[in-house]
Order: sequence, then structure tokens, then C-alpha cells
Amino acid sequence: MDLEKQPAPRTPGPEGCLTVAIRIPVRIVVLVLVVPVRVVWDALVVTGRFLRDSVLRPLWRALVVWPCVALWRYGVVPLAKALGWLGKVLLVIPLVWLYRYVLTPLGHGIAWVARGIGAGLEWLYARVLTPVGHGVLWLARGVGAVLAWIFTPLWHALAWCGRGIAWLANTIAGGVGVALYWIARILLVLPALALWRWVLTPVGRVLAVVGREVWDALGHAWRIAGHISLAVGRFLGTLFRWVFVEPVRWAYRTVLTPVGHVVRDVVLRPAAEAARSVGRITRATLASARESVREARADFRRMLFGEPREREAVLRREPTAADTRTLGSSTTALTKD
Repeated sequence: MDLEKQPAPRTPGPEGCLTVAIRIPVRIVVLVLVVPVRVVWDALVVTGRFLRDSVLRPLWRALVVWPCVALWRYGVVPLAKALGWLGKVLLVIPLVWLYRYVLTPLGHGIAWVARGIGAGLEWLYARVLTPVGHGVLWLARGVGAVLAWIFTPLWHALAWCGRGIAWLANTIAGGVGVALYWIARILLVLPALALWRWVLTPVGRVLAVVGREVWDALGHAWRIAGHISLAVGRFLGTLFRWVFVEPVRWAYRTVLTPVGHVVRDVVLRPAAEAARSVGRITRATLASARESVREARADFRRMLFGEPREREAVLRREPTAADTRTLGSSTTALTKD
């Protein structure tokens, strides 16, 4: 059970009577409520770690990790290699051939045609469209100058009227805005400011003191509950050790181990030796019986068919050891002495 790190101590400041009056009862109540929760929490943590290390992690490896690894190694990888080879044979090589021997010559032809069309369009733009555009531009400039000479006084008159209307609207809006400002200030802002200053601020300060003390009490109680939980856990561990582990260890060391040695030396080893002796005797008996059966079968065959004939010696064509050929001797008629 891990205990949380101690928080950094706060700088002591002036505390009022309200803070001191709230702190002690709040800490007592919170400690009484938090200690059982902390003990249950630590027990759940220990149980969860035991289940995670002993049950969930082996199950996860056996049911998820190893099947996924086997599926990846013996299923996905060979299938991917086969699909890659199939894609190369059915797609890549035909596409490369199509690009090299069909699309490339076709693209070169289209590029040649496009260059011819571009040259024609460039000639059309330079020799036809450019002079026509210059003429249209000159005509538009002349028409624009005539229209500007006609409509300029009209635009000045309209602008003067618009400025007058805007000034009048601005003046009216300013007066309405000032009136609305003072109405909103008197009816809304001043009551809200008084409510905030004389009601909400004191109540908020009291609630802040109470909340801070409750939070500090929770942290203090959680740390104390951690120490209590640790002490209870150590006590239960020690009790379990002296009630169960040590008697079992003592019984195993002082009772079961000598009894096991006695059983091994008195019963198991002689029984094993006797079993080995019986095995050796049985194998020897079976070998003797097989030899007796073999001799009886041979005697019965001689009694029925007689003694078997001895094989005649076959003359070998190779020379004997004394007449073997060597580099210094000759066996042909022409080279004999």
C-alpha cells in the first residue's frame, strides 16, 4: 500500500475565529468517514494488483497476445507476401509494360499535338485578339470619360445628402444611448453591484473558508487513514504469518520432511531396487526362454529335414595374397621371364 507524498506546507497566515471553529469538528467527522473508505480502497488496490499479476496478465497473454502473434506470424505475413507477389505479377508488371510501351508513346504524340495547338493559339492571340482588345479598351476609356463628366455633380449632391442624414442619425442614436445607459445603470448595475459587494462576497468568503477546511480535512484524513490502513495491513499480514504460514512451515520442516526422508529411505528406495531387480530377472528369464525356444525350433527342424548341407567353397578369380599383382611384377605372357 503506497502512501501519498506529503504536500508542501503552506505559509501560515492570520486565521479568524470562524476558521478555528470549523476546522476541528470538520476534521473529526471527515476522519471518521474516510478511514473505512481508505481501508476498503487499499484492500481493493492489493486485490486488484494480485488479480492483475496472477490472473489477468496470464489470461491476456494466453487469449490475446499469443494468438495475435501466431496469427501475424503464420497467417498475415505469409498472406501479405503471397498477395504482394500476386499483385506484382498481376498489376505491377502489366502496368509497367502498359506505361512503357503504350502510354509513353501516346503521351509523346499528345504533347506534339498540344505544342502545335499552343503555337496556333499564340499566333491567334498575338495577331488577332491583342489588336481587338486594344480597340475595345480605347473605346471603353472614351465612354468612361463621358459618363464621369455627366454623373460627377450628381454624385457630389448625393454624398452631401448622405452626410447630413448620417449626422442626424448619429445625434439621435447618441442621445438614446446616453438615456439607456443611465436607465440600465440605475436599474441594473447599481443593484447588482450592491448585491455582489454586500451579499455575495461575504457568503463566498465563508463558503471558501468552509471548502478549504473541508479539503484540508479530507487530505489530512486520507493520509491518516493511509497510515492506519498500513498498520492494519501489517497486523493482518503478521497475524496470517504466525497463524498459518509459520505452523505450516514448522510442520513441513519438522514433520513432513523427516517423514518424507524415512518413506524415501525405507519404502521408496527398496521398492525401486526391488523393481529393478525384478526387471533384470524378468529380462534374463525372457532371454533364456527365447534361447530355449530357438534351440527347440532348430532341433525340430533338424529332426524333420536333417542336417543342413555345408556350402561349397567358391574359387575366386582374384589372386591370393602371395600372388597379388604389384607394380614390379607382371602376369602377362609377353612380359614373363
